[in-house]
Amino acid sequence: MKKLYVTTRNETVRMFESDWLEFFSHVHPATPIVLYTPLIAYFLYVALAQRRLSILAVAGLFVAGILTWTLLEYVIHRYLFHYEPKTRIGKLMHFVIHGVHHDYPNDATRLVMPPVLSIPLAVVFYILFALLFGRVAPAISAGFAFGYVCYDSIHYATHHFAMKRGVLRWLKEYHLRHHYRDDHAGFGVSSPLWDYVFRTTRKPDDARL
Repeated sequence: MKKLYVTTRNETVRMFESDWLEFFSHVHPATPIVLYTPLIAYFLYVALAQRRLSILAVAGLFVAGILTWTLLEYVIHRYLFHYEPKTRIGKLMHFVIHGVHHDYPNDATRLVMPPVLSIPLAVVFYILFALLFGRVAPAISAGFAFGYVCYDSIHYATHHFAMKRGVLRWLKEYHLRHHYRDDHAGFGVSSPLWDYVFRTTRKPDDARL
């Protein structure tokens, strides 16, 4: 894959007239790690100590949770973040949700989801998993939350860390290609798995990528 050039200079733009809303639109990149690592540990404790699942079962369910996250990441990125609305309100909402990231991809404080959104969503998904999977829900939720933390961390790293070797460099170039060559392909950030499954690693007629 041809090496992509992108500056790591930070850049930003004011999104809201309200200082209160503007404040909450900026998030430190370590926030997901600080918030969700203790939760992941707690879910694993519940699965092993309280639900008395075997280590092998927890490991398998944890991986299933990660895979569930990567699929959700792909679906949201492809069908929500890259939906092209026609109305003025729709275009404004699209800019706030994801358009600002493509216009200012190196804004270091707008690369992870604000807790005011991620926490309610985490509660909703845990309730959903509890209803669907019962006693094994904590193990799946741990993997799901871990997948989310990896997603936000890798996303930040692809824009602001050198990542000069191996798989990390490949992930960086894969995501930057989405930004700087073709935003209609390469929707996976933490993993390109579902891009390969659904054949969206590149445009079918683009042999250069």
